[in-house]
Amino acid sequence: MQEQEFSPQQSLNLIESMINKARNRFSENGHLYLLWGWVILVCSIANFISAYFFNSLETLKYVWMLTVPTVIYQMIYLARKEKNEKLKTYADDIYNYVWVVFVIMGFVSGIILGKSGNTSLFNPVILSLYGMPTFLSGVILRFTPLKIGAFCCWVLALVSMFIPMVFSFLLLAIAVILAWIVPGYLLRSRFKNQN
Repeated sequence: MQEQEFSPQQSLNLIESMINKARNRFSENGHLYLLWGWVILVCSIANFISAYFFNSLETLKYVWMLTVPTVIYQMIYLARKEKNEKLKTYADDIYNYVWVVFVIMGFVSGIILGKSGNTSLFNPVILSLYGMPTFLSGVILRFTPLKIGAFCCWVLALVSMFIPMVFSFLLLAIAVILAWIVPGYLLRSRFKNQN
């Protein structure tokens, strides 16, 4: 079997990859955690205000439309980021697939819950789903605040089963603060210090 010869650039990329793995350096800057954290926070609080003060959930479908331009922005952001990355590790691939699975699970769960007509379970299910990619991301990135945020999501999902639905929007807001916004700022700080 003939050994494969590396070009000088491939050799440098391999060495850089090994150094980055050894240093546990990562390219996660917290940007998307902050983006989605703030978008979901605004939507959740708007839904709470609408339901509690105006006794209307009609705004539910309109407020959450804010996620559509956010998804478009995220796709553009990730495409540009991937284009600028010099090398991609196996951990990066796993990290991305964790979030793809989350989106698919959220979409499927939304359809199932919508079809069942049991809207009171929507926020508990979403809260429990938030915990899965957050926890796995914390494991992959070796970042404890994400793991703690995930546990907070799971506890809040259970709590939301025992309170009126209107208040579960506040729990959703608390969850994204603890699971995405606070860790997002901490990730940003860690990224700046490492780079």
